[in-house]
Amino acid sequence: MSKPSREYVYGINPCFEVLRAGRRKVYEAFLNQSIRNNPRIKKLAEVLGRRGVPVNWVEKGRLIDLSKSREHQGAALKVSPYWYVDYEPLYADKKLLLLDNVEDPHNVGGILRSAEVFGFNSVFLPTKGVPEVYPSIVKVSAGAAEFMQIARARSSNQYVKRALEEGFTIAALDAKGNTSLDDVEPGSVDKLLLVIGGEDKAVGQFILNEAQIKLRIPQQGRINSLNASVAAGIAMHVMSKSVKTD
Repeated sequence: MSKPSREYVYGINPCFEVLRAGRRKVYEAFLNQSIRNNPRIKKLAEVLGRRGVPVNWVEKGRLIDLSKSREHQGAALKVSPYWYVDYEPLYADKKLLLLDNVEDPHNVGGILRSAEVFGFNSVFLPTKGVPEVYPSIVKVSAGAAEFMQIARARSSNQYVKRALEEGFTIAALDAKGNTSLDDVEPGSVDKLLLVIGGEDKAVGQFILNEAQIKLRIPQQGRINSLNASVAAGIAMHVMSKSVKTD
């Protein structure tokens, strides 16, 4: 089955970020008629007008139909599909992120939102086991995905093999890891590939075998209550400081 040539990004922040990033073709906009006096909707309509994007004022039901979600916030854009980058040039970056077996789209979106904040702007997605960057993921990322360099072309193991050839330190987040985040020294790594696993399936065994650092998050509670996106945010905050600055 061929991929659709159009999709609908929804949510006020994602719509603004699509326009600001300028990476997608925006064909037309759909805004909720009943909240047209909302300040943010009015601002979005002004930006769309300046960009020459046709605006359709519609009722809420139409937005639900287009976005397939009730989380549209009164705005949707008809756009070209998400644009992935070639994976090879990403190895020129010193901080890379790989999602392995992260199956929940909400976790993917949450991780991407944190990744943009902590400077992990080059991201590898495997072709299997992790969802594509669909509009629902863009929504959860608050539009951050629009500014990131995301590749989706190889398996997780292939990305890791290539990173090892390029001299990267592989750090995998693992509940049973032998290195606590508390023990990670700032500036201790030249180039880093941080691997985040899912909740049902953790980081794959091949990657754990190859990882020089197996990270665990120290916890004081009685239950393991961190989901994948929260754990990833904590790990990225610490590991972003571990990479040497020029």
